Formats: sequence, structure tokens, C-alpha cells
Amino acid sequence: MSGAPHTTATLQVLVAAKRAEARDICSLELVAADGGALPAFAAGAHIDVHLPNGLVRPYSLCNRPTETHRYEIAVLRDAASRGGSAAVHDAVAVGSTLTISTPRNHFALHSDTPGQPDGNAHHLLLAGGIGITPLLAMAERLTATGGAFTLHHCNRSRERTAYLARLNEPRFAGKVHHHFDDGPASQQFDQAATLHSAPPGSHLYVCGPKGFMDAVLSAGRANGWPEERLHREYFGAAPTAHEDDGSFEVEIASSGRVIKVLPDQTALDALLDAGIDIAMSCEQGVCGTCLTRIKSGTPDHRDQYLLPEEQAANDQFLPCCSRAKSARLVLDL
Repeated sequence: MSGAPHTTATLQVLVAAKRAEARDICSLELVAADGGALPAFAAGAHIDVHLPNGLVRPYSLCNRPTETHRYEIAVLRDAASRGGSAAVHDAVAVGSTLTISTPRNHFALHSDTPGQPDGNAHHLLLAGGIGITPLLAMAERLTATGGAFTLHHCNRSRERTAYLARLNEPRFAGKVHHHFDDGPASQQFDQAATLHSAPPGSHLYVCGPKGFMDAVLSAGRANGWPEERLHREYFGAAPTAHEDDGSFEVEIASSGRVIKVLPDQTALDALLDAGIDIAMSCEQGVCGTCLTRIKSGTPDHRDQYLLPEEQAANDQFLPCCSRAKSARLVLDL
């Protein structure tokens, strides 16, 4: 889930359909406004959606990756939403025109990565709630290519399970397992048994609530899964205490300009206020859109995007959430 800073092209789409997929979950089917084909994408990719209220939010694509006539996303109405999910549910309708980014992928299937020696390894897909969206595209891709996989979808109840009918279609028979918190004990998700029974060399992919993901990843590490076989995509950042935040400076390497970041301000906000153009999306340290290289100084990483070894290198950070341990960061801008 990492990459270099980038600028992403945008395109106009129409909302061709809006459907209730489960309690508090709706899907949007998006087609090109000019009637043409949409850019191709790989399983695990997401798009940034510019919403009517001015917010920009990343959503995973969950349709078949071979489709270029449409994109599909699904959004949970989150009670703790900062306005993104509410806008999708309340302000977006069939016929609405939206601006979206072209697809980006920080959560690609290992088997879709060229040159991997174990490209035919088994894929263990673990979804919590709305975390099914990128994993559904992966299941579609693996089914189409004959890739080996098992998918476990964990939900509070059947009525809150998105894409239940689709996942129960014959092409997924024997590969998809549903687990409901309010169901009988016999169908509850057995994390330890699932990880233990995975074929040797399997790659694990997990997406969903942070607590669910952290438990899965911790169990995987405790059972000897190497970090390169643990793949994750976070939808939201963990709460962070800000009481002890202090000010620091960022220097623009290309110009030598120094910008002060106040205690109650993010580095991203300070840069934008100073007229520095930086691409952004989630503003939570999850999507990686604002990833910025560091030439000197030590960042205080607070993101859910960079891998531990990438954070330890201290040569890049997410200015939307991370801060500085040193008095100044020199940014490669």
C-alpha cells in the first residue's frame, strides 16, 4: 500500500443506478458521461469521488475488473461520518454527474504483480462488513482466471451483509463463507482455525473495521506469516490524541521556503494555505494520495498507509495526519 506522490487525472461520470445492497449500504453504478469506455482497473483498485458537498472520498471498485463500461462502488452510511457517506446516501441520485479520479491501486493481488515467484499462491480473503468491496473484485478476478482463493465475510447480521446474493452465485460455490455475529455458534468466524488451515505460502488480504483488521494481522504475525504475505486496506484512521501536538516547520526543497505548522493544524492544511498544490483525498492517512517525500528531518508517523518498514525509513510521510519529531522537515517539493 505504498507509492510515490502523484497527480491523478479526473473524468466525468453519470450515476446510472443506485441500489440498496443491505441495511445502511447503497451501491452506485457509474458510467462515462460521454458514453465511452472507462479506464481499465485491477482488482483492489479505488477511485476518488468528488461529492456534491465538496468532499473527496476514496471508494473501492467492486465490479468485475474486466468491465470497462461501468464502475461500481458501495458505501456504508457511517454514523461517525464526516460528511462523505451521508452525501452519497442523501445527495447523490440516479442521473447525478460526478467527478472521479482514474483508478489507483495500493491493494493489488499478489498474483497480479509481475515477476512474483509464487504468483499462483492461494489467496485468503478476509472481509469485515463493507470491507467486502475490494475483496469482491478480487474474488471476481480470481474466479475468472482460475486462481485459488477462499473468502470469509464477517457481518453483524444477514440484513447488514452487502452483496449476499451475488456472493452466493454458483461461480463462488465452495469458496465463500458467511459469518454473522447474531447467528449460531457453528457459523461464527474461527480466526485461528482459518489462518492455520490456509495452504502453505498463502497470501492474506484483509479489509474492514480497524479492530477486525488489527486482530487478523496480529494473529497472522503470531502464527508466523511473514509481512510480505499480509496485505491490508484501511477505510479509516484510528483516533489520535492531539493534546501534546506542538508546532514545527516544513521547508520546500525546491525553493527554500519555510512554512510553519501550528499545533492545531495539519501539515497538509499549512501547505495548502501557503498555496502549495498537493493532491489529497481521505485526509485521514489511509489512501496515500498526499504521500510526500522527505529529504531531511524525522516525521512522526500517524498513518495507516505506510508499512512499518516504510515508516522506519523516514523518507516519506502523509502530511494530512502525520507530524514531525524534528523541528523541521525538508520536503521534496
